[in-house]
Amino acid sequence: MNDRKLKIVFFGTPEFAVASMEAILSEGHEIAAVVTAPDKPAGRGKHIMTSAVKDAALRHGLPVLQPEKLKAPEFIEALRGLGADLFVVIAFRMLPEAVWTMPPLGTFNLHASLLPRYRGAAPINRAVMNGDRETGVTTFFLKHEIDTGDVIQQERIEIGEDDDAGTVHDRLMELGARLTAETVNNIAAGTVTTRPQSDFGDVEPSAAPKIFKDTCRIDWTRDAAAVRNHIRGLSPYPTAWTTLTADGTEVGTMKIFATRTTGVKASEPGRVTVSPDRKRLTVDCGDEQLEITSLQAQGKRRMTAEEYLRGCRYEKIEMK
Repeated sequence: MNDRKLKIVFFGTPEFAVASMEAILSEGHEIAAVVTAPDKPAGRGKHIMTSAVKDAALRHGLPVLQPEKLKAPEFIEALRGLGADLFVVIAFRMLPEAVWTMPPLGTFNLHASLLPRYRGAAPINRAVMNGDRETGVTTFFLKHEIDTGDVIQQERIEIGEDDDAGTVHDRLMELGARLTAETVNNIAAGTVTTRPQSDFGDVEPSAAPKIFKDTCRIDWTRDAAAVRNHIRGLSPYPTAWTTLTADGTEVGTMKIFATRTTGVKASEPGRVTVSPDRKRLTVDCGDEQLEITSLQAQGKRRMTAEEYLRGCRYEKIEMK
């Protein structure tokens, strides 16, 4: 526990930010308000959905602000009226300068990469998709250009061969919570030192742009390692997908969640082979075959390849 307790406004929306918010509270600091995304209708029934951060804030009895526009004068005045020492931002929209320059101790962000690598919206996905062997979390003070501010602290983890975006997300969420609390305590104690990202001469800056549906489509002409990384980096969400052709007719799309390498030479990218016992399903990539172990056919639930093949009556399957 740190002796000096800060008054903080916390900005965040998804589950990834919740652990950090609760870590700040556990250190005894005051969260004067939580700023999160407005509620929105979702799903077929258009039920109103609230953010994970809002749900957690209400459980802790914290005031919640949900501005539609971050530059709105009434929102700016509400923030100023809180008299906070520090703003903390995790997985939120880009803040206008009038907001992030407001608190006397500054505004810092927790980013799920080892900056200056993977600046942008999808750092976890991109690191796994690219086959990186390590990643981490970084706290840094905000400045005008997104994810370019001076680094406060970093922590690293290894990315295992069988990790996917989901497992890396969960580990970084917990690591990020500890780093967020430590950063707040160090700011409170006046012991923070920062390092410009330009000083990281051995690290090439890179981007982690937002992922769209077309980004998730599998290109079976790539080598098996690249295809497997692509699938891991998008699993369990938003999920890699492919078009399924059966007996010469397109029958919809299929999401692929997990694969394993076979070492078997491929002949035609996208060609599907079903084992004689109908328990294994492999797909040709540009060099080798990949075995699909977890999938979801259009309109069906997620299942193993064996479960899928048990109900599949197609003679010839291809993936494109």
